[in-house]
Amino acid sequence: MKRILSIAGFVLLGLLVISTFVFLWQRSRPKTVNYNIETAVKGDIEKRTVATGKVEPRNEILIKPQMSGIIAEVFKEAGDKVQAGDIIARIQVVPDMVNLSSAESRVQRAQLAANQSRINYERDKKLYENEVISREEFEKVELQYRNDQEELRAANDNLSLVRTGITQSSAKTSNTLVRSTVSGTILDVPVKVGNSVIQSNNFNDGTTVASVANLSDMLFVGKIDETEVGKLSVGMPMEITIGAIQNLKIPASLEYVSPKGVEESGAILFEMKAALELPSDVFIRAGYSANADIILDHRSDVLTIPESSLEFSGDSAFVYLVRNEKPQEFDRHPVKIGLSDGIKIEVTEGLQENDKIRGTEIIEEKKKLTNCL
Repeated sequence: MKRILSIAGFVLLGLLVISTFVFLWQRSRPKTVNYNIETAVKGDIEKRTVATGKVEPRNEILIKPQMSGIIAEVFKEAGDKVQAGDIIARIQVVPDMVNLSSAESRVQRAQLAANQSRINYERDKKLYENEVISREEFEKVELQYRNDQEELRAANDNLSLVRTGITQSSAKTSNTLVRSTVSGTILDVPVKVGNSVIQSNNFNDGTTVASVANLSDMLFVGKIDETEVGKLSVGMPMEITIGAIQNLKIPASLEYVSPKGVEESGAILFEMKAALELPSDVFIRAGYSANADIILDHRSDVLTIPESSLEFSGDSAFVYLVRNEKPQEFDRHPVKIGLSDGIKIEVTEGLQENDKIRGTEIIEEKKKLTNCL
């Protein structure tokens, strides 16, 4: 029994030794690496970049009151379309007590003067008709009477203006009516009935009653990195994609690139603006977030290869021309390259159309070998 166990032990040990030698021999054998074969072909290459930003109206006009007071009525709301001159709100004037007292006193004085001049006018008119006084004296009294009547009217208008901001002669064009200065769509009405507003003057900008813009004239306003801003030029075409509107690309044309960069999160960014060519059946709201797909450079009908097929050494680029496919044999060959889109790259010298070159390594063989082990 012991003899049988000894023999079995030696057999197991021998198998273990043989397996070890076989494993080490397989590991020491050179691995055969296969590559995909690529072909140099003619094609188009576009180098693109993406700028993030938002869609804004070209001109957003802030409507401000021409006098201070309290909002009495609001006639429009955000989203309404208006024409230049349309009334947006009405202001109720809060009179200053000093000015009000002065205006009331002026009316009283004007009324007294008007009453006295009327009495004098009626008396002298009878005397003139009876030829008691000369025409010259009567005309002086008549002129004074008319002047006093005009002063009374002006005093009443001034009192009405101090109290309500409106006079009889200017009721339709009163400064208490806040009107739109441009035609367009109201974007926002930040005031409500009862809010106090102040007019624009040298010391402050005044209270904004509404903002109005033409939504058919929109701009993409975004920022682009300093590494790519030098490749931009006014008039360059681009495509705008709006996140809120699926499957819509709006053509645009670059109008402006800021001459000064701004640092944000450690990167220098430059502002850019592009005019959108809006389709007539699409409504674009102000403030939509958007991306601009910018074509920085373009090559048509040039020789291209996959960029992954290149090998770089210093400032030189090389490819491996296929000498034999089975077994695979390659020759290292220098080339000159041009524009790249990150996937394909232009070859300007060193290759001909339909030349076969070494591509990426076939990784399926590695997986099979790993599974076998």
